[in-house]
Amino acid sequence: MKLLLVLALVLGFSNCRTQIETLQVTEVDRIHGITMVAPPEEFVNDPMKPILKVNADWICLVPYAFCRQQNPTLRFNLDQQWWGEKQVGIEKSIQLAHDSQLSVMIKPQIYVPGGWIGRLEYSDEDWILWEKGYREYILSYAQLAQKHNVAMLCIGTEIKVSVKKRVEFWKQLIHDIRDIYDGEIVYSANWDSYDDFPLWEELDYIGISAYFPLSDVQTPKIATLKDQWKKISKALSSFSKRHKKPILFTEFGYQSVDGCAGKAWEIEKDIYNRSINDQAQANAYAALLQFWKNEKYWAGGFLWKWFPNMRGHEGYPERDYTPQGKLAEEYITQEYLKKLHHENTEDQ
Repeated sequence: MKLLLVLALVLGFSNCRTQIETLQVTEVDRIHGITMVAPPEEFVNDPMKPILKVNADWICLVPYAFCRQQNPTLRFNLDQQWWGEKQVGIEKSIQLAHDSQLSVMIKPQIYVPGGWIGRLEYSDEDWILWEKGYREYILSYAQLAQKHNVAMLCIGTEIKVSVKKRVEFWKQLIHDIRDIYDGEIVYSANWDSYDDFPLWEELDYIGISAYFPLSDVQTPKIATLKDQWKKISKALSSFSKRHKKPILFTEFGYQSVDGCAGKAWEIEKDIYNRSINDQAQANAYAALLQFWKNEKYWAGGFLWKWFPNMRGHEGYPERDYTPQGKLAEEYITQEYLKKLHHENTEDQ
């Protein structure tokens, strides 16, 4: 009996120590990622070379599915979808990334025309139909991720109502994914609802779409934005410790317009009425990267977003989230480079 008790204590301590160590994210392990937008057609030039130039070490690929508030039928891998969103495009992107020594996260997302997935709501009967399609959708990419040795899979993004009301579905889905996929898994909660996801203990990270509104000032200073992050980090630090999981910014980004560190969802609707402001965007990216690199529970994140060969944008790249060809690209390149310097120092 005493032997069993000692063994239990040892195992318990060992497990606890492992969990605590997962919160101590080193700069070597931190993810410096970029979300690469799926292009309409096959790549003409290797899109990974410009990504490597900004010193990123991960890319995120986003194959979309579609549904409507009035119709729970989920559709994906459609003939009319862009090449980069189809399985053939995703597989080619994975191959090119791996050829360039870039790790990959696949992040399947749901697009609701005229709406937002976070507000999607159905009757119980329609939820069952939606879940059938969603399970097929996610498991198909879990299988693809396993086949191509993809490092991470995001099992959902900002599906606020479903994860609160349909917990058993998500619990079973995670179990089914683990059965066929050996990599790490994460869920991407919206910045204002990460506390609503009930199954963080089942995942490898606490994933957050990190569009926290920081300042409505036209061109806020880096120091001002870092002060705003201090307030947010207190809550995230406590949350990370409570769940014994590191926090990953599954999305973070700022548009290159006045007031871009404010409410991103409102800015998107008003994008053409905002003046281009590369300095505001650069300051916002710099503040995030400079502040969070010192938080030991922060696992890094994926910048939203990057257009391969400048294809796939909505028609206003000069105002969009991408840092390509803007002042922010220089800031990001320098901040991401610090990881490479750290790795070289570790090797000496």
